[in-house]
Amino acid sequence: MTQTATELEVRPPSAAWLRIMALVYDPFVWAGELAGMRRRRRTLVSAARGRVVEIGAGTGLNIAHYPDDIDDLVLMEPEPAMRRKLARRLQRHARPARIVNAPAECLPLTDESVDTVVSTLVLCTVEDPERALREIARVLRPGGQLLFVEHVRANSRLLAAWQDYLFRPWRAFAGGCCCNRPTGELMRACGFAVTAEDFVWRGMPRIVHPLLMGRATR
Repeated sequence: MTQTATELEVRPPSAAWLRIMALVYDPFVWAGELAGMRRRRRTLVSAARGRVVEIGAGTGLNIAHYPDDIDDLVLMEPEPAMRRKLARRLQRHARPARIVNAPAECLPLTDESVDTVVSTLVLCTVEDPERALREIARVLRPGGQLLFVEHVRANSRLLAAWQDYLFRPWRAFAGGCCCNRPTGELMRACGFAVTAEDFVWRGMPRIVHPLLMGRATR
């Protein structure tokens, strides 16, 4: 499955806008975090085990929820401004972890070296989600898991139509977010077995209400 024409028509966000996004991201999602996303994050990452890699770690909103008994935590984040905020949050939580400058499509990790990959609202923003999923499959050990919360295309035809209509302005504003991606289908097409549930991201704009949360295995 390839990117849609709609996605290919839109330029990636500028470096200047991504710096702004790093500043405003936490305040922008604050209501959504209080309305249930924080609880969902806690539930999701509590299942992390072994050597854990989080792709697109952003400002570090998952950091507080990782179990204390994981073996290793590696936080991948390609945007410099996000990495600075991520480092400050690590210090506040006194959480031992490594921050690595790397995109999800090119993970600097050896094959079958990771037990858990975590992705929260990331696969909507990567330029090539299929390549990112292949990279995740490559680095996961047999029996490894991908834990995810992701934007997905709405089941409602009306809301899906609004996602398509507002695709360009939303992606330009939201740091490259393609909120209408059929991410669950992409995972299955890339060979993952997916167990997931739909839920609504309360407190956020309606076009990003549809979310998929679950676990995928090779």
